[in-house]
Amino acid sequence: MSEKNARRTVKVSLADRSYVISIFDGALDEAGSLMRESLKSKATANARVCMISNPTIDRFYGSRTKRSLQKAGYRVSSLLIGDSERSKSLRTAEKAWSFLISNHFERSDLIVALGGGVVGDLAGFVAAGYLRGIRYIQIPTTLLAQIDSSVGGKTAVNHRLGKNLIGAFHQPSAVIIDPSVLASLPPREFQAGMYEALKYGIIRDVSLVESIVAFDPSRLAELIARCCEIKADVVSSDELEAGLRQILNFGHTIGHALETVTKYRRLKHGEAVGYGMKGASLIAKQIGLLSEKHAKTIIESVESLGRLPAVNDLDARAVNAAISHDKKVTGGKPTFVLPDHPGSVVLRSDISPGVVLSAIKKILSV
Repeated sequence: MSEKNARRTVKVSLADRSYVISIFDGALDEAGSLMRESLKSKATANARVCMISNPTIDRFYGSRTKRSLQKAGYRVSSLLIGDSERSKSLRTAEKAWSFLISNHFERSDLIVALGGGVVGDLAGFVAAGYLRGIRYIQIPTTLLAQIDSSVGGKTAVNHRLGKNLIGAFHQPSAVIIDPSVLASLPPREFQAGMYEALKYGIIRDVSLVESIVAFDPSRLAELIARCCEIKADVVSSDELEAGLRQILNFGHTIGHALETVTKYRRLKHGEAVGYGMKGASLIAKQIGLLSEKHAKTIIESVESLGRLPAVNDLDARAVNAAISHDKKVTGGKPTFVLPDHPGSVVLRSDISPGVVLSAIKKILSV
């Protein structure tokens, strides 16, 4: 078997909530059998599946996935939602719950999330709430979802005052990743995922930063697996984000604020994280935590991935104010994940608003 077609697996170790991430080209066509294997004795022979997706992904991969599930004996119904962050809402969740209730889905049945981060977060949230929790499977189809949002069990919907403020921890029963589906991904979506991949390198693995900056497309599956390994290791140590897992939010405090003030219409999530990583590096440099040399290295790594959408028309004070609604606020103070050198970050909740505002102004002025 060639390196490109090698089958990779990563285990997320969480006692009775443990599961396997399967990564290989063609995984989509084996989704049904992979699900059966993952569920083992928990699987009901004639279980029903609600496959949640969006119209674009359904057009590309819906029929193919459905055939795989049906071949494994599942009875499949499809529910399509919108493909933007605005669809990740309580209104959409209510629509999904109504679909499940009216179609008599039971606790032994399953939800399959086929799509990017919006679909995965929404489907997981719906699974967490329906009948006090039913099983679900993640089949991510964007780079960002494959390396990040599909793993770890964080599910949520957005609120007008902030991103991911309403949610639950609900682990998937399996994550099935087919890198070959990324061939249909628009360049901007792929680039957005690369910012999130870069995050993993900055917080945990300098060699990953180097491989991303000099990206080799033939090693895409390896890149995905390495990001999943880092996240699995962190999540296995801190499932509920009581401490260590917070490092995965590097770039997200300012990033989420940017998404909020632009009403989820201008920036892809990964792009917002790109700006957030630059902002966090500037904060770390300003307080003497990070050397000017290392701050420059991180910022140049972000910029090497491509030009970010313009944000120079935004009000820095509005962005700063939006941070107050971040889910990582404790005692009225936001927690920032700040690099102290490439490959390592620390948590700080003692950053003055003035320092944060200064960093925001700098990233907005580019």
